[in-house]
Amino acid sequence: MTSLSEPAQSAIDQHLSHPKYRPDIDGLRAIAVISVVAFHAFPSFIRGGFVGVDVFFVISGFLISSIIFEGFEKNSFSFATFYSRRVNRIFPALLIVLASTWALGWISLLADEYMQLGKHIAGGAAFTSNFVLLGEAGYFDNSAETKLLLHLWSLGIEEQFYLIWPLMVWAAWKARLNSLILIILIAGVSFTLNISSVQSDPVATFYSPQTRFWELLVGSFLAYVTTRRNFFQNGEAPAVRLIRNTQALIGLAFLVAAFSLTTKSNQFPGWWALLPTVGAALIIAAGPFAWINRVVLSNRIFVWVGLISFPLYLWHWPLLSFARIMSSETPTVPIRLAAVVASLILAWLTFRFVEKPIRLQANPRIAVALLSALLIGVGIIGYATFRFDGFPSRFPVEIQGIADFKYEFATDARYPECWLGVSDPYDGFAKKCLTSAGNKPGEGVLIWGDSHAARLYPGVAAVIGDKTTVLQATRSSCPPILDFAGTVCIVSNSFILSSIKEIQPHTVILFGAWGRYGADWSSGSQDQAKLLHTIDEIIASGIKNVIVLGPSPEWLDPLPKLVYKGWKSDYPLHRIPSRLIEGLNPEIKTIDSNFKDYIQKSKVTFVSIYDLLCNADGCMTHISGEPSKLTSWDYGHLTTDGSKYIAKKILDLGVIK
Repeated sequence: MTSLSEPAQSAIDQHLSHPKYRPDIDGLRAIAVISVVAFHAFPSFIRGGFVGVDVFFVISGFLISSIIFEGFEKNSFSFATFYSRRVNRIFPALLIVLASTWALGWISLLADEYMQLGKHIAGGAAFTSNFVLLGEAGYFDNSAETKLLLHLWSLGIEEQFYLIWPLMVWAAWKARLNSLILIILIAGVSFTLNISSVQSDPVATFYSPQTRFWELLVGSFLAYVTTRRNFFQNGEAPAVRLIRNTQALIGLAFLVAAFSLTTKSNQFPGWWALLPTVGAALIIAAGPFAWINRVVLSNRIFVWVGLISFPLYLWHWPLLSFARIMSSETPTVPIRLAAVVASLILAWLTFRFVEKPIRLQANPRIAVALLSALLIGVGIIGYATFRFDGFPSRFPVEIQGIADFKYEFATDARYPECWLGVSDPYDGFAKKCLTSAGNKPGEGVLIWGDSHAARLYPGVAAVIGDKTTVLQATRSSCPPILDFAGTVCIVSNSFILSSIKEIQPHTVILFGAWGRYGADWSSGSQDQAKLLHTIDEIIASGIKNVIVLGPSPEWLDPLPKLVYKGWKSDYPLHRIPSRLIEGLNPEIKTIDSNFKDYIQKSKVTFVSIYDLLCNADGCMTHISGEPSKLTSWDYGHLTTDGSKYIAKKILDLGVIK
């Protein structure tokens, strides 16, 4: 982020025309970056550490706007100079991190992971990462922890601000419009958009520049005020010093509250973003002579961390993310500590041997041209990596199909007609799914459940679809339980039950990702009671045959990746494992046992998918004799081959009559 990449002028950097150096702002940067790194490495330690990014936004808006306002006031502002300095500040560290991430990904990532990394490198090089991430947000989007360049979203927003804001100030200056009016108008619109959309579309509100610019404009407001002559003075009257000290103390209290009270579950930014932004603004506005700013924030350690904060921000997330990818689960505390230490070392090396030489010794024009060409080149390489599917030719022929495993999961599961998204209308199922599917009362098999049930449909349809009608009522993140999992699910499942009463299928199959809802399935639990109540309601509606399927095995990493790891570690034979124990989520077996305990005693039939796919040697990775036919393409959704296998086994059990 550029607030990090825009270190204030220090003794080592006097030649840059920047506002008078304030070590306390470097100290504030240090607090912000420490909070972000600590949150990413140890999220339970500092729950709201991610709001450090909002502190950076305020600092960035303050420093950049100070340069712009002073330049226009002195009639010395140059767009060429402004943007060339941004290039020399931002591009060196960014280039190294992008190139290093690409190189490490070449030797460690599967094709789909590498393809996604290539897209993110291209987005990072073009400063559009926030839009790339916004476009990826969806039900089957990769976990945030495995996106190696996720953190570049904030750099994208800052660069978009840098592109637009100087032009707007220039236009206002030409039109003789007071810049303060411009700041208030734009910040007011941006903040209003933030508040109005954070509930209806929180993801877009988080990543969109129009809902974030107000945070940078808080800094711009400070810059406008403080560029007035003699705003900060040493030796002020005691009353003024008291005000400044109180101001800094309140600002610090706001930051502590933001780090302590804000969580990922809050609707953020929204109103919550006022805590870190107002807190940072109060500290900056208190000036360099307030006690907290002068003694605490200007401490040499804080200043040093502040000076390396941009490369530290860039390095820490890819290292933590690579550790997560390699370990297939949350890395141990020692590994995360090692990643943080490595980030500090790499940040200092980047600052000392890359940023400083370019800033202090290189010819600015040559540096801008070279750095721009290199970043364009890295962006092209990233796009090529995405365009050519992550270069699967990197892998030996025998494992390429798994290393490059791609799966079209939607079409044969009838998405979005019979498999609805969580936000679709409660009665949004196409007629062919339920009411006009052609079955007569007392005939047909209905599959009811979430996305896991949707992925069961193609197998059941392939195995028995020529003998009977296969109906489908599936919705992502909505297990087949009445009065469960939120308003949309409650209304939708009530509608499905009423449809069951109307169409009267012979058999209803209930299936879901039972382990992914934070539910308690132990004997006597409330969640168990809701499931049993749902079963009773189905039976009461006249359904003769109800089948409950236990949870399918779930993996801590996508199954293709675990199979690849198993093949790679089987040295020197390199056999593709037919079963795996390592990488299984152990909670699923416990849930399956709970279901066996009480559903088998109810009035319905229970089938353990876990038992069909797993034994003492582990769970099946692929259909016997056909390694390319994996049972799952991700953590647990069945492939069509896996679904067919399960459907045949269920048919062999004779429970579908």
